[in-house]
Amino acid sequence: MWSWSDLRKRASTALAALGAVSAAGCAVAQTKERAGGQPALWKVADADTTVYLFGTIHLLPEGTKWRSAELERAIKASDALVLEVVLGGDPMKSAQTMMRLGMGKGLPPLAERLPADKRPALEKLIKTTGVPPALLDQMETWAAGLTLLTLSFQQIGLKPELGVERGLEESYRAGKKPISGLETMEQQLGYFDTLSEPSQRLFLAGVVESPENVRAEFDAMVKAWQAGDTDAIASTFDSETALSPELREVLMKRRNAAWAEWVDKRMDQPGTVMVAVGAGHLAGADSVQRMLAAKGIKATRVQ
Repeated sequence: MWSWSDLRKRASTALAALGAVSAAGCAVAQTKERAGGQPALWKVADADTTVYLFGTIHLLPEGTKWRSAELERAIKASDALVLEVVLGGDPMKSAQTMMRLGMGKGLPPLAERLPADKRPALEKLIKTTGVPPALLDQMETWAAGLTLLTLSFQQIGLKPELGVERGLEESYRAGKKPISGLETMEQQLGYFDTLSEPSQRLFLAGVVESPENVRAEFDAMVKAWQAGDTDAIASTFDSETALSPELREVLMKRRNAAWAEWVDKRMDQPGTVMVAVGAGHLAGADSVQRMLAAKGIKATRVQ
């Protein structure tokens, strides 16, 4: 039987699923293998400033290979690491943020927030994860969906402690280099919290749509990422069926625009930094690089 403390222990882990939400509801196109393929890395540079852009996967299975000589050179050359959000620090504070934003009042039971034909899949997923329905009923729709998605990932062996961000953090801490975030945890969860109820329900429906296919779809995304196949990654996030217009605007476009603005301003300061964000943000029509190009800033792929 789960308790509130069980949920709190898992709440901060839910953040690791943010960069992979589309994997719950859509497949990745077949990857185009390229010789010597490696996860994509870009560089924005002028006379005295370099910003590396590295696309990441937030959760990974055991044994996933992603480091390369080129990436290690970029890590060594950079003075600091910038992530979407820094997950370290006080885990209880992280959990409290999740609980504060994710709990609601006067909500209908979670099953009633989905069409009747989706409810059997929701019931099956809840039983699989072991979360008491009474707890989920008290959560806002986005929070319940994110909780179920995260636990689904955990059950198929995807672990945030094996994710790229954790590995990069270890490297930069070993070099005594500063680590910061483009967003706070409250901001990141707040993107979900500001979604309209219809969009939250679309997100939940995507989570329960085909949980039996999640591992295969996630493996395809990791394969594309490892090969540096940004076209395959883009096909996931640019698909008209992957994200609703509101989800696309809030989770992708708005954040990418803010990050492109951050890079633009950072170019006014000398030095070298590594910016590591979810791979989907660096692929497709609304990528950070496209938004930088609109500002007259060129991102050159170096891996």
